[in-house]
Amino acid sequence: MTTRLYRPLVMSLAPIALIACMNSAPTIAEEGAAVPLGVDLGGSGPVAARTAPPEEHTYLQHTTEMQMAHAGHNDAHGTGTVNSVDQTQHKVNLSHQPIPEIGWPAMTMEFPVAPSVDLKEIKPGTRVNFTIEQQPGGMYEIKVITPAGGGR
Repeated sequence: MTTRLYRPLVMSLAPIALIACMNSAPTIAEEGAAVPLGVDLGGSGPVAARTAPPEEHTYLQHTTEMQMAHAGHNDAHGTGTVNSVDQTQHKVNLSHQPIPEIGWPAMTMEFPVAPSVDLKEIKPGTRVNFTIEQQPGGMYEIKVITPAGGGR
């Protein structure tokens, strides 16, 4: 019974949906261009918004500030909580506090760990102190990681 009622409705809307897809506006707007947010149903005119400036500028500025804050040094120290340990890839995922030495805010990230570091004592949920060192490619690698006082 439900199929009898809804099938004609769905079938009548299919051509409208196809036409809307074929006549849709471009999906990428230029910086500062008005972006339509909806269809004018009468009376108010189309609703539009201005695009925000790309976040790349903020990211690049932040990256430059991090590099300048740490110029001349290639290691930094942090404290965090281990989320996971990948023994086979020799990586640790942790949520760390801000690292002012390199201008990093608190965040969760995965770090490669130096082959000389024994990960057997590092378990998920463990609070740790660690030292990271910037590698030639710009990535940071954990050189030292130890359980922080106070345990889990």
